Amino acid sequence: MHALFPVVLALARIGGVFPSRQPSRVPRAVVFLDYQNVYMGARETFGSRHVSGRFGQVDPLALGKLIVARHPDSTRLHGVRVYRGRPDPQRDPRAYAANTRQSQAQEHRGRGVVKVVSRSLRYPKEWPHLPAEEKGIDVSLAVDLVAMAASGELDVAVVMSTDTDLVPALEAAALFAGIPYPRCELAGWRAPGQSHRRLVPKGRRLWCHWLDRDDFEAVRDDTDYNVGPP
Repeated sequence: MHALFPVVLALARIGGVFPSRQPSRVPRAVVFLDYQNVYMGARETFGSRHVSGRFGQVDPLALGKLIVARHPDSTRLHGVRVYRGRPDPQRDPRAYAANTRQSQAQEHRGRGVVKVVSRSLRYPKEWPHLPAEEKGIDVSLAVDLVAMAASGELDVAVVMSTDTDLVPALEAAALFAGIPYPRCELAGWRAPGQSHRRLVPKGRRLWCHWLDRDDFEAVRDDTDYNVGPP
């Protein structure tokens, strides 16, 4: 993944490739969600072994609005980008149908704001005894983050993930920082008495929007996407 950033950085330095930055009167915030990471993080932070599979689901639009509403500066929600794996329709049609229903519902509720970016899951030879894995999600998020920061498509980027593979992307995006934008920030779940995981780019201290149990309850989505037409 890291090999992609020199290409993006080189393009950004070529005069005329990216438009000059015109600071918005109200800064535009884009929230980047590593959805599986957000989902599992909520389950680990606020759930237990006995919670249903729906526990941990969130409404991306509601989550984006919550983060922006809590921002220390006046900002407006410009977009929420959701990055997630997509089951294979032949190998696992039930999971594929549920995934499709959920993604469509998220984009419908956040029409014009929420965009779901999905990539096919990778299935090991031992599947279904071993679970399918996400492949390329961190790359997709990282490339979009750097490209949007470089091209001036956002003023504030908020990344919600604990995947350390994203640290180089945060460092690269920060190279385009002006005064005062663009700015990179983080978001994460937090519960009393628990250790809190966050990304820490080398040599930088990024603002983190810590979200507690009440915040999760405000944005949780208990819809059963296994039910309904494919």
